Amino acid sequence: MTQSKESPVLAGPIDDCCVQGVKHSGTPAGKSITIAGVSTYLSEPPALARKDGRAKVVLYFPDAYGPFYLNAQLLQDYYASHGFHVLGIDYFLGDPVHLHLDNPDFDRVAWVAKSQKQAQESVPKWIAEVKRTYGEDAVYNAIGNCYCFGGPYSIEAGSVDGVISVALAHPSRLNEDHFKNLTKPILLNCAEIDNAFPAESRRRAVDILIEKKTPFHVQLYSGIAHGFGTRADLSVENSRWAKEEAARSVAAWFSRWSSVNLAK
Repeated sequence: MTQSKESPVLAGPIDDCCVQGVKHSGTPAGKSITIAGVSTYLSEPPALARKDGRAKVVLYFPDAYGPFYLNAQLLQDYYASHGFHVLGIDYFLGDPVHLHLDNPDFDRVAWVAKSQKQAQESVPKWIAEVKRTYGEDAVYNAIGNCYCFGGPYSIEAGSVDGVISVALAHPSRLNEDHFKNLTKPILLNCAEIDNAFPAESRRRAVDILIEKKTPFHVQLYSGIAHGFGTRADLSVENSRWAKEEAARSVAAWFSRWSSVNLAK
């Protein structure tokens, strides 16, 4: 997607808030496969949900912890339980940020630059291979659990044929062009406390969506900080509720637009 280099930034770069959080507990149900040469977490829907003809697919663009981090696996499994084939791309190529957090000499800027380059190279061919696997008649949704690092890739996927809706939670690295170029319905799960995507940026994003007449829905969680969608402290009631409600809303958003498109 072509973007102006002068496009105002709305969601800032990877920062401390993007690499902090609490590890959850549970047993993942998915497995690791390879798509277009890239390791991918695959979580399948219940057998009953696969009998309705056209596949419903979620493209999961993970945060800096990657698709194989337990929190991400459990979240992808949750989406799968709602009838979706969920595929999480490891554009970190086995080198997620949490492997380095105990290293005082870790160069996060260099890691981000390397990871962005890998993602830019792998995402287009990965999406193309997913579409060949599940078919042109499948309905595709993109989530940038997109969360933080995955934000740009999920919203850019909104320009790909077959991708019918997009969801973001506390994104980073977005500019106005991302929202101006988007043509698919978008759900924004936002945190009150978010230096990467502050209130003024959120309001500008909404203004653009209104101007473009792009269908959208915004949910703003009070007392909640950036990262809550994947790395919330579940021992804190408000954080747990926000994390679970955000996941529920994403599943409902994708189900809504999938039903609309499958009915055509």
